[in-house]
Amino acid sequence: MDLVVLRLLFVILFATVCYFLRPFGIQTGWEGAAVGAAAAGAVIVFELRVRALTLRRLIGAVAGSVLGIIGAALFCLVLRSAPLPGTNSAVLQIFVLLLMTYVGLLVGASKGDLLNPAALGTVFSGDKPSRRSSKVLDTSVIIDGRIADIAEAGFIDGMLVVPEFVLRELQVVADSTDGSKRQRGRRGLDMLQRMQSNEKVLVQIVPDDFPSIREVDLKLLELAKKWEAKVVTNDFNLNKVAHLHHVDVLNINDLANALKPVVLPGERMNVLILKEGKEYNQGVGYLDDGTMVVVDHARKLIGRTVAISVTSVLQTASGKMIFGKMDENGKQAEAL
Repeated sequence: MDLVVLRLLFVILFATVCYFLRPFGIQTGWEGAAVGAAAAGAVIVFELRVRALTLRRLIGAVAGSVLGIIGAALFCLVLRSAPLPGTNSAVLQIFVLLLMTYVGLLVGASKGDLLNPAALGTVFSGDKPSRRSSKVLDTSVIIDGRIADIAEAGFIDGMLVVPEFVLRELQVVADSTDGSKRQRGRRGLDMLQRMQSNEKVLVQIVPDDFPSIREVDLKLLELAKKWEAKVVTNDFNLNKVAHLHHVDVLNINDLANALKPVVLPGERMNVLILKEGKEYNQGVGYLDDGTMVVVDHARKLIGRTVAISVTSVLQTASGKMIFGKMDENGKQAEAL
């Protein structure tokens, strides 16, 4: 709102000045005010376009313009010595100046992304940490869907980066003739759309690609190295390969295991026995977070909720397993 007021004041002020001064031989004050308002409006439009530029492109545009002006000045020195009438020489010099400045501005802005502002000093180093705090998402973690809940809860900062080659892989899975794959692909696209529609989550689809690399996982690692970002995945193999390439990884499964409640031997709990265990006379149930609970002498109690006492906790590669035995009043837990 403050910017809108300032822009209006700038237009009014410039129009008022031109109303009284009547520049360029303008006859009436109202014509001068109209010219002033139009010039102020052009300045505001230019300011809005400049604000939309990234720091790299802005530096590139300024550098290109300066180089274009220097080149035009050297070229004009040659034109001044040419046997041309005064009017033609002046017009050519102005044309060369505008042409070189225009070309330098466009070329510098288009090539500005190749610059590294951090190399110019600490004043421009703020452009790089935004990439360092970015997170590159792989296909499996998008399909999994938990990343959307984690991001919406505010536990992931920075920008979530989705490369176009991951988006293409999602589309291929969504168009698969296999019903299961097709459902997983569409779920991934739905999760991505959900994150994009949330104002609290910053998602950017980037065109960066590495044509010389065929595997999507290796492309992800190269992109993470280029951006100095972290890879978010739930793929066990990608996790291992990323560590070999010295790329930081955020594994959703590791986070899920870390958030599971701590269970200590001797603790009591109620468990619904759902199926038989592998060993003789064992019953198996699950906690709300999916942790498997193996209960001795509970094979005949499938479908019932029993009170147990934890005997041990085993940490495996796939998660925790809890072993327990029924209390003396375990069969009555169903009525509690």
